[in-house]
Amino acid sequence: MSDRPLKLLLIDQDPIFRLGLRVALEAISDLQITAVVESYTAALQILVEIAGQDPNQVNLVVLELGNGRSTTSQQLGLQFCRQLIALYPNLPIFLLSSIQEQGLLLAAKSIGVNGYSPKGTPVSELVIAMQQVAAGGSYWFDPTQTSITEAINRVSTHPPFPLFKLRNNLRLSGIGYINATLAAVTTQLQVPGIPVLDRAILAGQRRELLAARWLLNKLLVSPQERQEDKIPVTDEPPASPSLSSAIQQNQMPPPLLTTAALQSALFASCITKLQFPLENVTDTPLEIDILREQKKRELLYLILQKLAQQLDELRVSQIEISQLSGVKSTLISDLWQGAITDFFGKFSLIKLGKENIEIVNLLLQNTQVVQTEILNKIPLIFELYSYLLFQTEMYIDNASYAAVSVEAKTQASMILENFLIQIANGVVQPLLNSLADVEIIKQNFYSSRLISTREIERFRNELSWKYRYNNYINEAQAIFESRYEIFVIAPRGIAKTSIYAPRNQELAKLSNIPLFVTLILEFSDAIAPRLKSLVAFLGSGIVFILTQIIGRGLGLIGRGILQGIGSVSLIEKNFKRK
Repeated sequence: MSDRPLKLLLIDQDPIFRLGLRVALEAISDLQITAVVESYTAALQILVEIAGQDPNQVNLVVLELGNGRSTTSQQLGLQFCRQLIALYPNLPIFLLSSIQEQGLLLAAKSIGVNGYSPKGTPVSELVIAMQQVAAGGSYWFDPTQTSITEAINRVSTHPPFPLFKLRNNLRLSGIGYINATLAAVTTQLQVPGIPVLDRAILAGQRRELLAARWLLNKLLVSPQERQEDKIPVTDEPPASPSLSSAIQQNQMPPPLLTTAALQSALFASCITKLQFPLENVTDTPLEIDILREQKKRELLYLILQKLAQQLDELRVSQIEISQLSGVKSTLISDLWQGAITDFFGKFSLIKLGKENIEIVNLLLQNTQVVQTEILNKIPLIFELYSYLLFQTEMYIDNASYAAVSVEAKTQASMILENFLIQIANGVVQPLLNSLADVEIIKQNFYSSRLISTREIERFRNELSWKYRYNNYINEAQAIFESRYEIFVIAPRGIAKTSIYAPRNQELAKLSNIPLFVTLILEFSDAIAPRLKSLVAFLGSGIVFILTQIIGRGLGLIGRGILQGIGSVSLIEKNFKRK
């Protein structure tokens, strides 16, 4: 790593191993431990903070792939690696894991993880392997080799390249700077309505940056290194758009992010928000309010992971955007069922009387109720899936915004957060219907303020009134006002906001009480200005009568009385003098 220290971010769920590894590595002079965390969420939060300050604070991530026992946690570890690679493609990942299954390690290697060594490797050899990976190479432990040093020597059959580390660090540093600038320029080029002259200037800057990146790879990488690192370099610099094509509005540069990278960035932001307090600060009760905060966070995170897996499967199946509407309900239902199965445990049993009942099977019997009351009413699902899968534009307040724009990301983030919250409500709702007052359920899931039978029944009554109020009044009002009410995760807790959406078709289908509500609103809107005018007129008349007529009359009478009293006093004084 030349003369610069190797800066590590260590991730491991075992507190004893974390402490021991940190102590061992801190004793080495050319290593620095930037942070040591126990969860992927905490690691993402630290990386987000570092990215906004100094990205060079970390140049290698060392992690355990899951907890070494649970298949689910191992899959979550792979998902985290995918997310990390998409967000920080130049940040190497090194597995220091107790896992030895070749299938899992091959999966990690295939998604872009740079190295692996088993726990128990001597620190001196471990440091050599980490330095090799951080310098741009790769290392995968082979149990048939006697030591890591031998394994590293086998990575390359030719002698070490002159000044390899220095040149590689210079190349990575330069490419990192160029990529950051190129991303900013590309984002500006994708802004609709940009002036022709500005577009031409930005296109020229983009062309120069592409040529500089090609030249940097050409000069600082030898042919053998290029073959090992798989750096594509052609004899000519990459083609860049001409001035005329840059001026044409329709010939935009390719998207800045792949759909997977766009999804990872959005999910990383959501994961960061899941560290906020999750108390419901609205006046609308939610089913998940009965859960203790850690269980609530665990459920939302689980649904997010399930959604990520579902999106990966949809990409593999090469689904088309025209097919999304037809499978939307199936996607939501599958996500809900998967969340129930994993959150409560596929084979979890509960004893009711003399019977042992499978919790998941019992809860899934409420499918129709949950779909009717919650799942079918989640708004803008098609827009969310098409944005994540196809980078479609977002329509906000009847204006279109590119997928990579700040406005589109903010809108997508709000829709995603509401989606997670509503699916979580759907997971808890059948529990409240069937097993609300079971002691083992209360001990494992409920908040301490909602464990008595009276509080649970009061909470269920509040939810029941919420459904009625929404069905008859709230939803009709929202449709008439062309908006959706959604729940979002804010720094102070779960909050509520509204977003505009055309809902004319739904308005045309209203009937009975909801239709009556809209008629009352329309009548109110029609009559309110006239009532205000009438009240204002009557108010002005009353003020005129009180001030100009009654007030003046009373004033004259009072003046006469005062004058009479004054005259009597004067007569009395004159009389006394005589």
